[in-house]
Amino acid sequence: MGDIIVIQFATLDGVVSDPDGRWGTGHGGWAFRHGPGPVSGDKFRLGARMEQGVQLYGRRTWEHFAQLWPEREGSFAAQMNAVPKRVATTTGIDAAAWSNSASIDGDPVAWAADERTRRDVVVIGSLSLVRTLAAADVVDEYRLITFPTIAGAGERLFAPGARADFRFSVVEPVEAGAFTVLRRDR
Repeated sequence: MGDIIVIQFATLDGVVSDPDGRWGTGHGGWAFRHGPGPVSGDKFRLGARMEQGVQLYGRRTWEHFAQLWPEREGSFAAQMNAVPKRVATTTGIDAAAWSNSASIDGDPVAWAADERTRRDVVVIGSLSLVRTLAAADVVDEYRLITFPTIAGAGERLFAPGARADFRFSVVEPVEAGAFTVLRRDR
């Protein structure tokens, strides 16, 4: 049995939207103000979970990553390109754009809940998908790298009015940010 694990970059004020500035928002690009170190390699400490699990994306995040990762080099890029990737979308994807990718059929909550009976499901970015999974109470763990930045505007990880209790499993420094694992007690 696996877990549904959400990984996100976040600011001190909880903003997760537009970390690389690709959407052109006034608050975007905050993750890369600290150089490439905090956003390179397995900073989320997934290790074997990355190799044995499956990544789940929303379509827009997958499309962006499919433009970046296939051309990157190094051991982490090889791992990102090799891992199975699934995309929650109603419009479809060009699966050939990024190796080991496929769209999922039907409800992403049901798919993720079923998939976690066999392996870990790692959700990268994809805020609307994350919020859908959170609203269904199927997220087991949030792994965050929090940057020492106040964005002042932007979408926050947790939807307004959403309540949940977590316990801190890990809190440690990572480059220019802090790596935190928040685990649900069930």
